[in-house]
Amino acid sequence: MTAFLDGLSVFFPAGERFFVSSVRAHQDCVRDPTLAQQVRAFCGQEGVHSREHARYNAHLAAQGFPVDELEARVKTLLDGVTRRAPALNQLAVTCALEHFTALMGHMLLGDSRLLEGADPKMAALWRWHAAEENEHKTVAFDVYRAAGGGYLRRAVVMIGATIIFWTKVYEHQVAMMRADGIDRSWDEWRALGRFLFIDPGGMGRLLRPYLQYFRPSFHPSDIDTEALLDDWKHEFDASPAYAETRAAS
Repeated sequence: MTAFLDGLSVFFPAGERFFVSSVRAHQDCVRDPTLAQQVRAFCGQEGVHSREHARYNAHLAAQGFPVDELEARVKTLLDGVTRRAPALNQLAVTCALEHFTALMGHMLLGDSRLLEGADPKMAALWRWHAAEENEHKTVAFDVYRAAGGGYLRRAVVMIGATIIFWTKVYEHQVAMMRADGIDRSWDEWRALGRFLFIDPGGMGRLLRPYLQYFRPSFHPSDIDTEALLDDWKHEFDASPAYAETRAAS
């Protein structure tokens, strides 16, 4: 599971920059002052996420994990999307991937067993990121609609994004486990599968909310996370793991 989370961290520096760029490219389409303010907050949060995961990834690289190579591949992939895809398609990609990050964040916030045994600072990092992804989960989607984005485009882009994203997740998982010398251990792969899908599980429970994205009437706010965010805010106020963040803010 550590390798799984480390592999996800590889996506974020380049991924968050792509998200911000795709949303900013359509700022002129935003007429609602509330959404305009949400866009500014979105860009700020994603910028901090990129910075913190760059620090996280540098720590992994210093331990001998192939982070630089994996990050370069993610950047090459997203640079290709930026060069070749229409701007509205790029925003649709952001909407799709924001749906993934919000759902996985929901999973982490909703089941404390998923980060049980993790270093407190790393668990705090992931829960903080999960909370903020759910705080701004509607922004890219609302900008997409304001820019005239329709159902068919976002549905088709989600299919492509799903295939590419999970292929890359598997690639990162193999690379991280190989660096640890456990990529050929069936026991390790079985343990990962059991952890993700059976006990404590969580990934299987994401299928239904993932499929909601393909409803023509879907909006990210349909998946209610307010209670989870309130619980996290109480945790933030009380937990020693967030002491440095509270002091800085």
